Amino acid sequence: MPVIDSQYQPPFLLANGYVQSILPTLTRRIDCSHFRRERLTTDDGDFLDLDWSRCDLSGDPAVRTLLIISHGLEGHSRRPYVAGVVREANAQGWDALAWNFRSCSGEMNKTLRFYHSGATDDLERVISHAHQLGYQAIHLVGFSMGGNLSLLYAGRKGRDIPPHIKSVCAFSVPCDLSASASQLAERRNKIFMWRFLKDLKCKVEAKAIDFPEEISAEDYHEVTTFQHFDDRYTAPIHGFENAADYWAKSSCKPVLKEIRVPSLLINAENDPFLPKECFPYQEARNNPYLLLEVPKSGGHVGFIELNKRQGYWMERRVVEFVTQSLTV
Repeated sequence: MPVIDSQYQPPFLLANGYVQSILPTLTRRIDCSHFRRERLTTDDGDFLDLDWSRCDLSGDPAVRTLLIISHGLEGHSRRPYVAGVVREANAQGWDALAWNFRSCSGEMNKTLRFYHSGATDDLERVISHAHQLGYQAIHLVGFSMGGNLSLLYAGRKGRDIPPHIKSVCAFSVPCDLSASASQLAERRNKIFMWRFLKDLKCKVEAKAIDFPEEISAEDYHEVTTFQHFDDRYTAPIHGFENAADYWAKSSCKPVLKEIRVPSLLINAENDPFLPKECFPYQEARNNPYLLLEVPKSGGHVGFIELNKRQGYWMERRVVEFVTQSLTV
């Protein structure tokens, strides 16, 4: 059944969506010291930084399973929610590749463009690179913006999706970017908006130094919502008419019906970032390749569990879904 019941149960007193969204960032720590970084040079004169965690360096990639993990807005490859999936993948004997969007690896990228919700070309570059290394079974995992990107890639490819892409698993996805931007602009989400715009300011200022004729950080304090930011920066830098055009062309929701690879979308009912438009029930009912799971709790990229390993339900769910895909 395309819309499936969720088994996730939050810990006692931790069911609140805001608690689920904030607590992991403050308390969760997972070792990433074993990650091995590779810099992938792009054909437009830029670079993408990839973090690998392989189980067997001497093994043949052609017979190994690889998870390619995409982080969220202003995230990076070593965030706990990414590292948790890497750890659980390795425990299954699978390799993992956590990649950084342009400007998110700790070093500013070289070109005027940076990253945005519709940049499936960069995800495709990473996939092609992994495939050229020999991997024949690749599973995509994405969180928030990275989830939108992964589903958007699969939907845009449709029936032409490469045969080495075996599944997509996405959490806390703003499927409708316009509706999600409006919800984040609400007073109750002011802390999240402030944090995102504060982090993005540093990148805008760096771009303004490198490209003073094309971008300015002057009066950035007037930018208080994603509507402002995307109208002023994201849209003109990346070739969109305005924020509305960017959101319409970069939301995964319109192309979910085109997905032709097993895909799981998990959005919590109490996610403070997601309005009702981001729960694509009808799209899931009409597409046998798309499973929609809506836990009552989980927040935004939360889904907390309490245990000594600091393992969360999200990564266990990824393992379950990928394992099912391997047996198909």
